[in-house]
Amino acid sequence: MRTVALNARPQPQPLSQRARGVFCLLVLLQLPLVAWAACDDPPARRVNWLRCDKQGADLQGADLREAILEQVNLSNAKLAGARLSGADLGGAMLSHADFSGAALAGARLVSANLDHAVFAGANLSGARLDRAVLTQANLSGADLSGARLYQANLGGANLSGANLSKAHLAQADLTNAQLPNANLSGAALSRAVLENAVLTGANLHGAKLDGANLLGVDFTGADLSEAALAEARIDNARFTDAKLDSAIWVGRKRCSPGSVGECR
Repeated sequence: MRTVALNARPQPQPLSQRARGVFCLLVLLQLPLVAWAACDDPPARRVNWLRCDKQGADLQGADLREAILEQVNLSNAKLAGARLSGADLGGAMLSHADFSGAALAGARLVSANLDHAVFAGANLSGARLDRAVLTQANLSGADLSGARLYQANLGGANLSGANLSKAHLAQADLTNAQLPNANLSGAALSRAVLENAVLTGANLHGAKLDGANLLGVDFTGADLSEAALAEARIDNARFTDAKLDSAIWVGRKRCSPGSVGECR
């Protein structure tokens, strides 16, 4: 007679090779994605310096196109003439770095710290600088055409002679910024803060300044023809010799053709 064990539990069967593979894959998917940075790698195209400490590095003329430089520390670094087109510098520390004459077309600098950085004569066309900190930065003569600077902080920045045509500067802070002779034609500056900024001789043809803070701005000799200033605050702003031909004024009135210095 056979004895039957009461409450016997079935023994687990070993996993098949395929099942083990699926299990391991599921475990890996739960782990955070790690990008392995090689901080000792020399500068090169597509180099991965994620979160690396490169402060003070001499990278003048280096080829860093399409490099992964997120959250890298390049404070006080020398990058004059460097090629960084398409590079990702999101959240990077770039305070006091020198990018004079550098090529950064299409680069990503979202939320980067560029306090006191130098971009004189640099090419930043189409670059993404949303929420970047550019306080006291030197961007004189820089090409920022089509660049995105949504909510960027450009307080006290030097943008004299810079090309900002069709740039997106909505809600950006340009308090005390210097923009004499800058090209802002077709730029979007809706709800931006330009209090006490200098825009003498600037080209703002067709620019969108609706809802912007223009308190104390100097627009002497600027071209504001066909610009939109609906709901903008213009107390103490100066429009001496400024072209206001067909501009949409603060009260949504369209200025008469030929208006100069005053919306007629």
